[in-house]
Amino acid sequence: MSILSRLARKASRTAQARTPWLLLAGLSQPATPWRYETQVMEAYGRNVIAQRSVRLVAESAASATWISRPAGHPALSLLATPNPALAGPAFLEAAVSQLLLAGNLFIETVTGPDGLPAELHLLRPDRMTIEPGPAGVAASYRYTVGGQSVRFGVDPASGRSSVLHVRSFHPLDDWLGLSTLEAAMPAIDIHNAASRWNKALLDNAARPSGALVFEPADKGGTLSSDQYDRLRAEMEASFAGALNAGRPLLLEGGLKWQPLSMTPADMDFIAAKNTAAREIALAFGVPPMLLGIPGDNTYANYQEANRALWRLTLLPLIAKLAAALSHHLQQWWPDLSLDIDRDHVPALSADRERLWRQVASADFLTDEEKRRLLGCEGM
Repeated sequence: MSILSRLARKASRTAQARTPWLLLAGLSQPATPWRYETQVMEAYGRNVIAQRSVRLVAESAASATWISRPAGHPALSLLATPNPALAGPAFLEAAVSQLLLAGNLFIETVTGPDGLPAELHLLRPDRMTIEPGPAGVAASYRYTVGGQSVRFGVDPASGRSSVLHVRSFHPLDDWLGLSTLEAAMPAIDIHNAASRWNKALLDNAARPSGALVFEPADKGGTLSSDQYDRLRAEMEASFAGALNAGRPLLLEGGLKWQPLSMTPADMDFIAAKNTAAREIALAFGVPPMLLGIPGDNTYANYQEANRALWRLTLLPLIAKLAAALSHHLQQWWPDLSLDIDRDHVPALSADRERLWRQVASADFLTDEEKRRLLGCEGM
């Protein structure tokens, strides 16, 4: 039975997690307070560049074909159907997304009647607390939902547990990984602020359309407080906002309409947004060209940009996840080794074709050596 099933028996369906993010005592403390929910909503929930960057990396990683050594290992079936709620690609997409957004990934392994892994379940990082142990090894993991907690022990001798913790590098924390959002949040805030500013300008016909100037017959006269409040209320109700853009204005005696305008430089928020968007894409390792951000000519074409995404971002990320999964599942299958089949990655087909051509033209190599270089032993 998974952790989610056990917690469902102990907490009501309507209970909401109110526990703070990890505050650890031990080898070190987090450098800054972690605002997981706030940052995720600002970035993934309200910023199109950050969400698309995370989804592009996560969906691309989930599309890879997994292989094992020895071939046809039962672990491949486990990854293909990790649990009844999520299929393989959806599970891997969510796992990579959590690692990017939180800097930490927690996976619970549930064993079957035979004692072997039967299901894999994702545990939300903001609900997990690490209890530090000696020598830099966690003493236990505590998962809290709706005020109810479940503790996962750790073998002090081997450091093994039913919970797999994958984290990104954090220079100031010995237990938690550093989220990509921490580095990307300044650019995300700028991008969101520019979007809100542009929205406000559009709601007002993209510029302050003008001003009402009172010109009384007797010099020095001014509008009374009641006249000013009534005029302002009528202007806001009848002439402000996108729905009222372009409506004719009827003025009373003594009022003169003075048109106003903004210079193109005052309205040039697109350049600032594109700069912030490039910084967001840079933080997540996504070439800006793949996100449709103009003004970035680093890559000659989309094919080269897609190849750079796989080489510089996806392959190292997948290799890290594959190594962690292999090491974790070796508790039950000591000879297991997981990886992805790079031959089935469309973005890397040009590299593979170049390698095959170079190996084929090497006359000093035997056929067996060529097969070994191409990973085709036994074929």
